[in-house]
Amino acid sequence: MTYEPASSDVVIVGGGVIGLAVGWRAAQRGLSVTLFERGLPGEATSRVAAGMIAPISEASPTEPALLALGRESAGLYPAFIEELSRISGLDPGYRRFGTLFVARDSDEAAVLERELEFREGLGLPVRRLLAGEARELEPALAPTLRLGLEIPDDHAVDPRALTHALAAAFVKADGRLRAGEEVAEVVVSGGRVVGVRLTKGAYVEARNVVIAAGPWSGQLPGLPDQARVPLRPVKGQILNLRDPGGAGLLSRVLRMQPGYLVPRGDGRYVLGATMEERGFDTSVTAGAVFELLRDAIELVPGLSELEIEELVAGTRPGTSDNGPILGPGAVPGLHWATGHHRHGILLAPITAEIVFAGLLGEDPGETAAPFAADRFTATRVEA
Repeated sequence: MTYEPASSDVVIVGGGVIGLAVGWRAAQRGLSVTLFERGLPGEATSRVAAGMIAPISEASPTEPALLALGRESAGLYPAFIEELSRISGLDPGYRRFGTLFVARDSDEAAVLERELEFREGLGLPVRRLLAGEARELEPALAPTLRLGLEIPDDHAVDPRALTHALAAAFVKADGRLRAGEEVAEVVVSGGRVVGVRLTKGAYVEARNVVIAAGPWSGQLPGLPDQARVPLRPVKGQILNLRDPGGAGLLSRVLRMQPGYLVPRGDGRYVLGATMEERGFDTSVTAGAVFELLRDAIELVPGLSELEIEELVAGTRPGTSDNGPILGPGAVPGLHWATGHHRHGILLAPITAEIVFAGLLGEDPGETAAPFAADRFTATRVEA
């Protein structure tokens, strides 16, 4: 086994938005950080994300802790983006769009009424719209629309642009970005994590290892079985569309049952997404594409004139309770930043803060407590 010439305070496994956000914050605040990504940064799960910053739209009565975490992260986003833009010199693609929920028929309208009641009961900003009011906001909507809900505080970001900006900011903070280098295993010795071994054989020493490898996080060799976290891949298929005439078809994120349409602000749109339990399969299927287009065109007929730029599928990291796994693991020196499911882009700023606090041995706060790894593992494992 060969050795790297220098150790790091932190090694991060995974170079998507989550890993890069954690790495940037840690490097920016004085830790030496090396990040390993087996491919190109952001080319796996992050590349297939739609980028909605939408905790209120995503709110569920069964997930109050996740709503609180999402709202806190959304509140961090404006300053996070301003700082990232200034340091990286790049546009992360952040847009203050707002969201419009829409219903096509009486059944879907009844669902929206329940969604409205739930959000009003929590004091969340939401406004009920008659069909005509919704079409005044978005004239491209079909005349058959039955009901709408406006959520003005939701925003969106382009995950691919965000990835590029985070990578640039990480490097400018003296982070070491090692693209195309795969971690083969986490190395545990003397009862704690001491580094990682690469597939090419080199050993990299580190006082802390953060696993941010998305749905692959639970498979990384080297950890005791009792220290692993349970993750499963959840497949999602999306379409990237482009309006040759430029922006203007929609000015807000459109959420329908069961999908969404996210404008990028420049004539590009993301239409998604399926939720499939198919393991790590990332094939694009005709049936999924047909259903996504059929439902969206019924609500926005002008969508049929858009060009298809890309059909793509990816996998999200899912947990049994749909919550992320954040902070210290069951072996000293091990830290988790994974399990974000559909909320990875939304939760990137707060994840960076929580994981950084864990690296310093500090309390990340009450909002983070429900998402600690020890809900799935022992508090400490003898390695």
